[in-house]
Amino acid sequence: MKKTILTLAVLAGALQLALADVKLPAIFSEHMVLQQEALVPVWGWADAGEQVTVELAGQTKTTVADANGKWMVKLTKLKAAEGETLVVKGKNKLTVSDVLIGDVWICSGQSNMGMTVSRSKDFDQEKAAAKFPQLRMFTVERNSTAEPQEDCKGRWELTTPENVGYFSAAAYFFGRELHQELKIPIGLINTSWGGTSIEAWTSMEAQSKLKEYPVISESWAKATSTPYDEKAAMDKYNKAVAAHRDNVKKAKAAGKAAPRAPQKPADPRLNQNYPANLFNGMVAPLIPYALKGGIWYQGENNSNKSFANLYSLQLETMIKDWRSRFGADFPFAWVQLPDFKAPQKEPVEPSGWVTVREEMLKALKIPRTGMAITLGLGEEKDIHPKNKQDVGKRLAMWALADVYRQKGVAASGPIPASDKQKSGEIVITFKHTDGGLEAKGGELKGFAIAGEDKVWKWAQARIDGDKVIVSHPDIKKPVAVRYAWAANPVFSLYNGAGIPATPFRTDDWE
Repeated sequence: MKKTILTLAVLAGALQLALADVKLPAIFSEHMVLQQEALVPVWGWADAGEQVTVELAGQTKTTVADANGKWMVKLTKLKAAEGETLVVKGKNKLTVSDVLIGDVWICSGQSNMGMTVSRSKDFDQEKAAAKFPQLRMFTVERNSTAEPQEDCKGRWELTTPENVGYFSAAAYFFGRELHQELKIPIGLINTSWGGTSIEAWTSMEAQSKLKEYPVISESWAKATSTPYDEKAAMDKYNKAVAAHRDNVKKAKAAGKAAPRAPQKPADPRLNQNYPANLFNGMVAPLIPYALKGGIWYQGENNSNKSFANLYSLQLETMIKDWRSRFGADFPFAWVQLPDFKAPQKEPVEPSGWVTVREEMLKALKIPRTGMAITLGLGEEKDIHPKNKQDVGKRLAMWALADVYRQKGVAASGPIPASDKQKSGEIVITFKHTDGGLEAKGGELKGFAIAGEDKVWKWAQARIDGDKVIVSHPDIKKPVAVRYAWAANPVFSLYNGAGIPATPFRTDDWE
């Protein structure tokens, strides 16, 4: 009995000591990058009522953990620096070494954000050149959860030939452009998951208020209308596996291809595409880390949905939600869907891919946002194009021009500003014509025109300063123009900076 009591006492003491230890979330770890010239929250956990002191770059802040053991301090306007050490003291002492102070960007989305440098073009060259100790990436481990989490798994990595192959390619090439141009430390937080929808990345609190949310969540409401029965699901799965073995043998004997194996069942409520699950597991743990801005590469998965036309609303909801929760109106840009699938044949070829692309254009109404137009960077038969270098560069050009206010940098390709019907023609005026509009290849192609009958025909088009004049000899009273209106469109209009114009339309026909 005495031995049992002693053992329990030791365990109780160990538990009390563990609870008393000051702890930091994973994002505050060795090699991290903190945001310069901003209020920088530093937070963690300790014993309730425990005094906690934080020291960094000559600043000392002290606070007391609340009744739940949570604490937070805010450092003020740190200057760009390297080789700093973060010290956190309570009943114990934590030391986080090799801290940089520069600009931090959150980089999120689905597989084209998650796609690694090792899978992008010219990897051997990129690997050999990856020697940027002041450019670092924190990759959030995948986690789909039904409730918001306080912490995640991940670690900061330096850009070295050994590490760079595992980095998000789009994020890395974006950050590299900024680092080389601005000569400051850059931190990139990669929180992405392939094959996921935007609704998974937005908090439930934000999107559930939308009147359109029942449409967005309809399929999940049906999938979760009854409680998940794990035993029944596994019994059904095991029977399917047994049947599959027999079918594989039969197929082999008949010289046919083996059938696809059944998928192991899982609770749909925990699926990575269930609304808010990725926000809960992969964004919430980062809040309220101080950020310079955000970039987003997603939309492919939403192009297959019946509510693809809600993408602009969803993107706006997510951006406003993140800004509110991180406590800063930070700039945010996204990658417009590139060219993909079979090349365009008809003047107009609508699709979900085209719809999401247009919705991305519409979303530019959100203040302090930008869009990387990526026509010419896609691949007909691969939804994961390998040229992530130019994706990152076009995102970085936006940031350098609009966020860092560098002169002589084009923030975007041409975007229509207005349209006007005039004497059998339609005149489109563009902004972002840096250096003037150009027809790549010599002939201006990709424009379609229609009259009141809504019959589309390939148009004649010519450039006049910052305008494109569109017409067709058989259409005396044209009323609408569309440009590059297909998943893999004909396009030719560029600005002087070599960036293509966005696909667009002047009509609102169904």
